[in-house]
Amino acid sequence: MFFGREHELEQLRFFLKRPTAGIAVCSGRRRIGKSTLIEHAAKDYPFYEFYGLSPREGITNQQQLDHFSRLLSKFFSVPLVKFTDWQEALDMLAALTRQGQYVIFLDEISWMGGKDKDFPGKLKGVWDTQFKKNSKLKLILCGSVSSWIQENILQSKGFMGRISLTIDLEELPLNQANQFWSKTPFISAYEKFKILCITGGVPRYLEEINPKLDAENNIKLLGFTAGGLLVDEFDKIFSDLFGKNAAEYQDIVRTLVHQPKSTEEIAQLLNIKLSGHLSNKLTVLKECGFLIRDYAWHGKKRLEKLSKYRLRDNYLRFYLKYIEPKKELIEKKLYHDVDLENLTDWTSIMGMQFENLVLNNLSQIVKMLEISPESLYSASPYFQNPTKANPGCQIDLLIQTKYTIYLCEVKFCKSIGTEIITEVIQKIERLKIPKTVSLRPVLIYQGELSKEVIKEDFFSKIIAFDDFLYTPSS
Repeated sequence: MFFGREHELEQLRFFLKRPTAGIAVCSGRRRIGKSTLIEHAAKDYPFYEFYGLSPREGITNQQQLDHFSRLLSKFFSVPLVKFTDWQEALDMLAALTRQGQYVIFLDEISWMGGKDKDFPGKLKGVWDTQFKKNSKLKLILCGSVSSWIQENILQSKGFMGRISLTIDLEELPLNQANQFWSKTPFISAYEKFKILCITGGVPRYLEEINPKLDAENNIKLLGFTAGGLLVDEFDKIFSDLFGKNAAEYQDIVRTLVHQPKSTEEIAQLLNIKLSGHLSNKLTVLKECGFLIRDYAWHGKKRLEKLSKYRLRDNYLRFYLKYIEPKKELIEKKLYHDVDLENLTDWTSIMGMQFENLVLNNLSQIVKMLEISPESLYSASPYFQNPTKANPGCQIDLLIQTKYTIYLCEVKFCKSIGTEIITEVIQKIERLKIPKTVSLRPVLIYQGELSKEVIKEDFFSKIIAFDDFLYTPSS
């Protein structure tokens, strides 16, 4: 099952048609569909996938080499070779692909070569002296540990000028995620909303959805039934990516379940000193696609000292809030019949999940507001710290262009009345807006919108969740 990714497919197909040898790099969150995308793009080419073994306690570089040797033997019908070093293994692969058309895919490359600190240098050397001499050879590197790829490939001086294409794969836009219901066209937008608030646009999770069942039963099967995909997924993700350090990264994520926080606030909650060690871990989580760092802006200027980390991954929040606390009951098969809407803070958490969905689909909002990309200064949540002179202000999404500020209120509620107008006016009054700039309030909502709100004609634009499902992202 493959939907969307038209832009990424076009990029990869152009890369594969190049008349010279080339390297492409693809990174992104686990389960985001990197391998599927690459396989789909290369389906008409001689394709050879070598993948690293999943991390586990005690796994060695030799075991990774032995696994590589088995795949090499299988693909090229050559005898098994006992490699003792990655130089030997890569040399043999290069010798076997010296002539002819090949797409070589090294998947989960950080697992494959992570036990050998010289692996990137050896790969670079073999590329320079052997692989690139075959003009019909394409090498694609892929991995979920984006920080390893950044440090060892993308930011490495050794690979500088050698990478032809870089793809950082993100969640599917909502209009593409909607295609998972293409064979059941009469499912309501609200039902899709409930599922997408939990899965986000992660293809692997959406593949598990049975459109013939309602949202509640799908969520129960995935998250509240022993053996459900989302029950053990959290631990698997962090264990595979971070090994023995998994708990440290999990603890950071836990601090962000209820609201975004600054680095200082995270350190305080973890009861640790503010240090580069914490900053590095936050950067890693950001590069893995789990967090995002939102900055306050003033016109064109980004205020570096005013930033907060936000948990952008909807599954992680849902797991920590609702699955983890009841995991023992779930495993004992005592929690399957839970009434979702009676869960603690259900409405407020779904509101946060909806906000994440919106922020992860900014390109669709820009398109719906008919903003030309070249006029954009910034588009992100906005926060204004309180001072003696001015009260604090928190805005779900503030889009700034040269002459206009779009103040976007993101609202999930069963019924939305005119009180929403009062709330937005209060936020506008707290903002410092230059006299030369216009302000246009925008409402982005899921729920029942009262006719009075529409009659007031206060909002410059009203966007329903349904609109995201059918508006192209580019």
